[in-house]
Amino acid sequence: MSLDTRRTEPWLERLTAHEARQRLEHERGTRLTQLQAIDETGQAATEPLLSAQKDTIKRVLKEIDAAFTRLQDGSYGICRGCSTAIPVERLEILPYTRHCVPCQRDAA
Repeated sequence: MSLDTRRTEPWLERLTAHEARQRLEHERGTRLTQLQAIDETGQAATEPLLSAQKDTIKRVLKEIDAAFTRLQDGSYGICRGCSTAIPVERLEILPYTRHCVPCQRDAA
């Protein structure tokens, strides 16, 4: 099944709150490890590539925190663009995403 396919019965395949929390915690841990590795290189944080990498990682960490909030308020897994369920396959790849693929394309 393509990530573009909108489900007609989204409740049949959804991540449980526990599964979503585990995936988000894993993503958070991975990003924190990446930040630590950058800091341990001993290179100046003002170097453009390292600075850009750190900024990207920090942005993703904010997105992960926002996904935890959506998980708590019950809106996790619902597309912000079209209000349909985000396919479980997409959430497995990007557990912090706010949009289904078609709406992400429209937002880009």
